[in-house]
Amino acid sequence: MGKFYKTFYRFHLNNISHLKKYNLIMKLLKLEEVFILWHTHFDDRLENGEDFKLIGVYSSAKNAEEAMNRASKLEGFKDNLDGFEISIYKLDSDNWTSGFITQ
Repeated sequence: MGKFYKTFYRFHLNNISHLKKYNLIMKLLKLEEVFILWHTHFDDRLENGEDFKLIGVYSSAKNAEEAMNRASKLEGFKDNLDGFEISIYKLDSDNWTSGFITQ
């Protein structure tokens, strides 16, 4: 973090809510999308047969890929490497635009 951002944060952001801080920082960084790293594991012993894990949310594809490389060495993940997925989400955008039906 550069000197400007450290000074700005220390003097101006300490007195506002976390949500306002987040929004302001995102504007300063000009972040328009995030990269979400998921892992899905299929196993008949699990309820509904599958298990989804949100590994993390990252500011770049590179950071998400580095996280996937780290996680791929961990117990369980290393035996299910094809379960990783990186999804890209645009900030301030609806990602689900239709209703749903439960059957």
